[in-house]
Amino acid sequence: MITFNHFNFNVLDLEKSLKFYKDALGLTPVREKVASDGSFKLVYLGDGHTDFTLELTYLVDRKEPYNLGECEFHLAFKVDEYDEIYKKHKEMGIICFENPSMGIYFISDPDGYWIEIVPVR
Repeated sequence: MITFNHFNFNVLDLEKSLKFYKDALGLTPVREKVASDGSFKLVYLGDGHTDFTLELTYLVDRKEPYNLGECEFHLAFKVDEYDEIYKKHKEMGIICFENPSMGIYFISDPDGYWIEIVPVR
């Protein structure tokens, strides 16, 4: 059997990203790993409901933004309280694209990764 495990985003400011994912999506750290030489730190975030995790990779010496290409990839979340979450994200100023005809929108994290918000249907 093959099952999903995790997805990775590399981040420039780990604390800023941890705050974003907690505030915007309610994700919290479930485990972490620090390189023995201190060169990187991995923090796995969970939603408290599934086993799937988002791995945030922080490379200590990295100073320049990551090249995300044309943002043709994204992570998606289903939400029960779509209107409430939409209002929260609007107030946070993190909505980067809306598609009302499909009933979805996207938010952007501190590093520019897009995250799709989909209502439970």
